[in-house]
Amino acid sequence: MCLKDGRLEPSRHTDHIKPVSGPNDPLFWDPNNHQALCVSCHSTKTAKEDGGFGRRKKR
Repeated sequence: MCLKDGRLEPSRHTDHIKPVSGPNDPLFWDPNNHQALCVSCHSTKTAKEDGGFGRRKKR
């Protein structure tokens, strides 16, 4: 995500590409569903998807 903005930052978080419901969700452990993100990009993505860390948007 950083490269799309013309930045290069070290990754600090492993992100789930497709959102998961928890460790019992098979996608939670699937390495094909993981991507490395910097803190800023992970925070931005999480806020967009969940409304913030650990607070899923009601659908």
